[in-house]
This record gives sequence, structure tokens and C-alpha cells, in this order.
Amino acid sequence: MSSRLTVIFFIILCFEIGVVLTLAPWWPHGLLGLSDWGNNYFLILASRKLGFGMQRFVASGWMRGAVSGVGILTLGMGLWELINFRLAVRSLDEGRAFVESSPQSKAPITNAAQTVTTDPLSDYPRRNH
Repeated sequence: MSSRLTVIFFIILCFEIGVVLTLAPWWPHGLLGLSDWGNNYFLILASRKLGFGMQRFVASGWMRGAVSGVGILTLGMGLWELINFRLAVRSLDEGRAFVESSPQSKAPITNAAQTVTTDPLSDYPRRNH
């Protein structure tokens, strides 16, 4: 049950982030109380600290397109997870079963305090000064 909820929350998160990253750079000024993409407080603060060319770069169509592209990829990833929902749940369940039934987890711990004696200096030639 927890693996199903994990996949469902991951799908919802992918869709939310994808929609925001796809649409936020192109929202008109003042829509939904948001300011323009290239004219927000944090960008102006960062451009004052780093240089005024940064605001022009972030406000350019290239950057808006790159951010929208990442949003479309995120939407595609959420759609792929939605289509392959059962496969994702099964792989999470098998991964948990593998961890629970691994031989390392059931093996008794013996010789935990055994010290390993090695001579790290024997591998290096000695210099004579």
C-alpha cells in the first residue's frame, strides 16, 4: 500500500512541477497576482549583487524556453509513471522484498571486532636520504 501511495504522490508532484515550470515563464504581468518572469524581487536582488546582465538573461526567451522545456520533460515523466503505474509499484515492492530478504540482513554478525592487520608502508619503496 505504501508503494502505491509513493508512486501516486510522485505522479502528482511531477504534474504540479511540470505545469508550473511550463506556464510560469509565460504568464502575463499581473495574472493570478504574480509579477512578470523577468521582473521579480529575487531576480532584481540577485542582479544587483551579481551584475545587471543577469536580469536580461533570465528574462530572455531562451531562458523561458529552457525552463518550459524542463517543465514539459517533467510532465512527460509524470505521464510515463501514470501509464506504467503497476510496473513502478511492482518494482518498489520487489526492491523492498530484496532488501528484507537479502542474505546480509539475516546473516549473524560474527567477528565484528576482528582487527585487520596490514602494513600500508610495504607497498611503497623506501627513499634513502
